[in-house]
Amino acid sequence: MQTMALAGKRILVVGGARGLGAEISRAADRDGAEVIVGARDLAPAQELAKNLQRGSAVRVDVLDEASVAAAAADLGAIDHAVSTASMHHDVPVADLERDKIVAAFGAKVFGPLVLAKHFASRMRAGGSLLLFSGIVGWKPKPGTVVKGFANGAMEHLVIHLATELAPLRVNAISPGIVDSGAWDRLGEPGKAELLARAANGTLVGRHGEPADIADAALWLLSAGYVTGELIHVDGGARHR
Repeated sequence: MQTMALAGKRILVVGGARGLGAEISRAADRDGAEVIVGARDLAPAQELAKNLQRGSAVRVDVLDEASVAAAAADLGAIDHAVSTASMHHDVPVADLERDKIVAAFGAKVFGPLVLAKHFASRMRAGGSLLLFSGIVGWKPKPGTVVKGFANGAMEHLVIHLATELAPLRVNAISPGIVDSGAWDRLGEPGKAELLARAANGTLVGRHGEPADIADAALWLLSAGYVTGELIHVDGGARHR
């Protein structure tokens, strides 16, 4: 989807060097935005930024507040910030490790609060903060309690942030199963099987593509009358 609604806007995409973040970075660039690719590891962010029309890179680690504060001071005024940051601790409850629980919530929940702390005052009129949840928050299964709990918490986080930071808009996207590269670790047969199951579990009969999420992200960034909302982009999978 190309609308040029973001032409001339400065957009920080945290986690923008890979997966869905990279897809959003490229889509926003095609839509005319100036994209700042934020990542813990600066090298891949710089590599992606070189291939954008108006790209640059900055080190941002949402688990390291000093890096967030430094990035905010360095970048100055921006229009939108997107965070796809996440860390997973997918194990049975009996195997949970406290530090890994804290890290998972740090990336998904605490990190966006730190981003809001340092960037909200630097956002121009009409700006927004866009966060990411995930379908497991609404479809529990064994071994994903930490991820599911953190994703579910996002729905309340955006309501509270949108209320306190108004008129700055705050929204979130909850993707379903998307062929974003995250499943490549399963190998081709394993990934194909997972995506086939995911497709059968939706109402639209297919798994998600990165472009589905990027389209939703670009719409939310430019949807000036939408705030405090979590948008499900999962092909209706949570209804099956």
